[in-house]
Amino acid sequence: MADKTTEAPNSSGPASLEELLDRVERAGRHTQTVSLAAILDSMGRRSYAPFLLVAGLITLTPLLGDIPGVPTLMACLVLLSAGQLLAGRKHIWLPGWLLRRRISRERFTRVLRWLRRPACWVDRLLKQRLTWLTRPPAHVPVALTCLLIALAMPPMEVVPFSANGAGLVLTLFGLALLARDGLMALLGYVLTGITLAAVIAGLM
Repeated sequence: MADKTTEAPNSSGPASLEELLDRVERAGRHTQTVSLAAILDSMGRRSYAPFLLVAGLITLTPLLGDIPGVPTLMACLVLLSAGQLLAGRKHIWLPGWLLRRRISRERFTRVLRWLRRPACWVDRLLKQRLTWLTRPPAHVPVALTCLLIALAMPPMEVVPFSANGAGLVLTLFGLALLARDGLMALLGYVLTGITLAAVIAGLM
């Protein structure tokens, strides 16, 4: 029988961006490289918001998002996790080839140090408002929008700066589900339209 649940999308996950970074920092602490599996396990695989946040932040961060192939890799993560959110799965499954992707400890530490600067400021902006935009069944249009963004991410690699827009969209939706902040979801929908329009214009 399929593993289903009626739990909220951010069940068992971190409650703030700083808490998310604290958990991620502990991933593979005693290794020279950090795998995606270690990062996701540090957050817990029953929570969808951190999956969107990790994909969004990696794509948005200049140290990682500008590496060729990274936006497409994160698109695969979003497609798989958002698809399972729509299917109502309780635990997120990802293929081994994706989980085995690794980053050097040095680059990983630099990225976390860079992200901690705005994390405290972002957490102060988050609050529970317009929560009907983040709880079931509103998570369905969120997941569908993230799927649309993920499908558009591979061609974004040839349109300058558009992948960063996609990263920001995923980050906003991740924050929305994490903090039950519907305003972040609204901003995510608006930025989705702007980003997709920019991609279409850049490809024409």
